[in-house]
Amino acid sequence: MTDTALKSPASLKGNGNPSPVGGTDRPILKQFGPGLITGAADDDPSGITTYSQAGAQFGFNLLWLMLLTYPLMSAIQMISGRIGRVTGCGLAANLRAVWPNPLVLFLVGLLFIANTINIGANLSAMGASAELATGLPSVPVTILFAALSLLLQMFVPYHRYASYLKWLTMVLLSYVAVLFVVKIDWMAALKGFVMPSMTANVDTFTVIVAILGTTISPYLFFWQTSQEVEEMEEKEGAQPLRRAPRQAKRELRRIRIDTFAGMAVSNLVAIAIIMSTAATLHTSGKTEIATAADVAEALKPIAGNFAFALFSVGIIGTAMLSIPVLAGSAAYAAAECCGWAGSLERKPAEAIGFYSVIAAATVLGLAMEFMPIDPIRALFWSAVINGFVAVPIMAGMMTVVSRHAQMKQFTARPLLVVVGWAATAAMAAAAIAMLIYR
Repeated sequence: MTDTALKSPASLKGNGNPSPVGGTDRPILKQFGPGLITGAADDDPSGITTYSQAGAQFGFNLLWLMLLTYPLMSAIQMISGRIGRVTGCGLAANLRAVWPNPLVLFLVGLLFIANTINIGANLSAMGASAELATGLPSVPVTILFAALSLLLQMFVPYHRYASYLKWLTMVLLSYVAVLFVVKIDWMAALKGFVMPSMTANVDTFTVIVAILGTTISPYLFFWQTSQEVEEMEEKEGAQPLRRAPRQAKRELRRIRIDTFAGMAVSNLVAIAIIMSTAATLHTSGKTEIATAADVAEALKPIAGNFAFALFSVGIIGTAMLSIPVLAGSAAYAAAECCGWAGSLERKPAEAIGFYSVIAAATVLGLAMEFMPIDPIRALFWSAVINGFVAVPIMAGMMTVVSRHAQMKQFTARPLLVVVGWAATAAMAAAAIAMLIYR
């Protein structure tokens, strides 16, 4: 297979005059990018709700699951980044080399539906949190947040926008800070990591499945792959590693550091949320959570105004971080399938189809605020869609990263392949369980 056959719309701009980009002396903070943003976006309000439900319902007893998900999600996201940087094109373009085009289009269509539902839920959570914190009516605030997110994506160039997203990940520290505000039984928490007390029943398994679906989501695969392509396009002299193997040592090292750090941030925040809600809501007997905003409201009388404020700020910040990832991942996938120009670095007039998908996902998500749709039910079906979409996508990714025709000498090492297939098997089991146990 030639490089041209794999060329994605985002990669048709050229890379400028080639110049050496090797070396490994880059400051550690400069190596954070797509992996960090992807990991932070994983903790969106939908994820916050899932982790809060785990803590409220089971106390500290599901903390062990976060130790299990870390290597699985790290492996699959590292594979996503590796595919993008080696081939120079996005995930959908690579999947079309191993799956029939109609199947890839079908999966991308389901991805768009699931992402739109998540965008709607995240916008709603932002509006509700802002209303709780400020007293302002939620609907106008929700519309304002949706418009702000859309305008930033459309009119701020990628290289500047990406730096905003990196700084926005700092808002996740608010959830870690909550741990120092509430009273934690640290011995009970430690036991939850190594010797949990659990009953094997439908309720337990449902939450476990929900956590797996929250931490390993298809939109994250597409986003990180495409962001590696965007990052490459912005570096003078950078080329796909299959054509410029001398750049590989530095770039693959950066991807590893970036991804491990991003997934560590994601899991650290999840652990903080589980522990905070276990120490407050579970202890006080509140075991049912409907939305992320409900968690913030429930924390106020139990843990005080400061914990309430931290949780509310976190919800708004993580939603602002995750909405462009949700909308952007669908747009990248659609552009690659349809042959459109697709890049956040381009102006809207230069990538009409790409930005139309971003606008459609955001506007339709906002429209859910005005429809008679149960948001919790919608999120459940979004999780079901994601669960079933993830399996063939992950299987395709594992095929791509193991194919010499696409990856040349940069096919994945055996350990990464084993852990990647383990993550795929875990998602397949979760998808089946979603149907059996609901």
